[in-house]
Amino acid sequence: MARNAFINGDMQEAFDYWNISKPNTTFHSSFKPYLSSSFANATDSAVPFKFYAFKNFFLSKMLNESPQKRIWYNLQAHPILDAEAGYDMLLQKPITSLAGGTHIKANINNDFTFAATVYGGKSLFPFFIDTTLFKQKIIPESGQAYGKFKSGYSFFDYTGYASYSPNNNKIFNFQLGRDKHFIGDGYRSLLLSDFAPAYPFFRINTNVWRIQYNVWYTWMYDVTTANGTKNNFRNKFGTFHYLSYNIIKELNVGLFENVVWRGTDTNQVRNFDVNYLNPVIFYRPVEYSLGSPDNSFIGLNLNATVFKKIKLYGQIALDEFLLKEIRARRGWWANKQGWQLGGKYINAFGIKGLKLQVEYNEVRPFTYSHGKVDQNYGHYGMPLAHPLGANFREFLGFVNYRKNNWELSWQGMNVIVGKDTSGTKSNVGQNIFASYNTRSTEYGNKTTQGVKTKILQSNLKFTYYLIPDMNMRLELGYIQRSEKNNQGYELQNPFFYLGFKTSFWNIYRDF
Repeated sequence: MARNAFINGDMQEAFDYWNISKPNTTFHSSFKPYLSSSFANATDSAVPFKFYAFKNFFLSKMLNESPQKRIWYNLQAHPILDAEAGYDMLLQKPITSLAGGTHIKANINNDFTFAATVYGGKSLFPFFIDTTLFKQKIIPESGQAYGKFKSGYSFFDYTGYASYSPNNNKIFNFQLGRDKHFIGDGYRSLLLSDFAPAYPFFRINTNVWRIQYNVWYTWMYDVTTANGTKNNFRNKFGTFHYLSYNIIKELNVGLFENVVWRGTDTNQVRNFDVNYLNPVIFYRPVEYSLGSPDNSFIGLNLNATVFKKIKLYGQIALDEFLLKEIRARRGWWANKQGWQLGGKYINAFGIKGLKLQVEYNEVRPFTYSHGKVDQNYGHYGMPLAHPLGANFREFLGFVNYRKNNWELSWQGMNVIVGKDTSGTKSNVGQNIFASYNTRSTEYGNKTTQGVKTKILQSNLKFTYYLIPDMNMRLELGYIQRSEKNNQGYELQNPFFYLGFKTSFWNIYRDF
């Protein structure tokens, strides 16, 4: 019962159908990856389509399974092959990507699990994605990349964990590994997402009654001034707390807090601060008592299930604020907040396998940023929360219809984001990797200030699952991306793609 479920959109569809149609007081949907003990009661009958099974033992081998044996082993292996060919109609050139690797997992008596994923490859990207990659050459799902746009980027990455639940209990679980976490019930998260590359962590998961409590400690990197040279990476550390409470089986509230601080820099050497080993939530008073200059913020996550068909969810992220300044409505720069509202509707209008989802995200300028750049809420050059950073309003829409082995899906995005003026030192609060001490103005700040840029994106995709238990699938899709700002810039970037994939991680093409 110590295994993690993959953080993956295809698998999340199945979890949503089960959790929304059969809510209970022991499963906590907002913290991912899900631990196998938390969904031990998940049933396939609640999901009206073929999917990667909750309790998946495909391509596995059981050892010492005789009744007289007290110790048994289960070994599992999944090959990873992602091959994709596309055509960028803006550049009028083919775009190819090839990645390969393996995922292995070993379970001992259900109380100890070791899992590892290793993969690498080479990819070209459509123009609208490459424009955000070419400077630092960092691929969100894979980390550092090497090469050029014309010849493609090479990459190699790994994730994994060792997980232990003493005596197969459902109360405590301890994990040490290198991976990602996600907090929320939506497509995006304003608290913590899986957009940034993986990081080393140690996590304690506690489940008592209707409460789940997670505390984890991380080691991250700031690469803002590294220019791709690993010797120039700066250490940074983080401590995270998340308390989730199922008030009733249809209503959940979660409280989040974190602190991020820098390690080595040109003036000092600072390692993991033992004061932040405190596993008890609400340690902000501890931070103040230390006179801490570190970066901390808190958040709230809510979700409610209605009629066993609809899940409503939302988030509030509070970085910094003064109530008197909010009441004054003068646009003080340090009133840094974000909020999310969304809803999912399964088996919509009585059609089995049809899911609709809408989501709205808004983040004020300068949220997630810090006066010291290496203490911002980012890792390896990517935001830890929303891919757009801050200073934006975003509308998302999703339509998914799955039946048996196939799926037809559409995703739409409508964003207005305020960006800095190109070629200047302006800082209007969108780039979280810029110090807020370089802000353009103290008052009069408002969301989407700066170079107002409108982004529209539509992704229509057909998927056929060749072997659902391997997540082996064929994908055929079309992306239409358009951008336009108030300084005359305009982009139209259509992109077709066809792929064969067995990977289990989320790949984002909408940032």
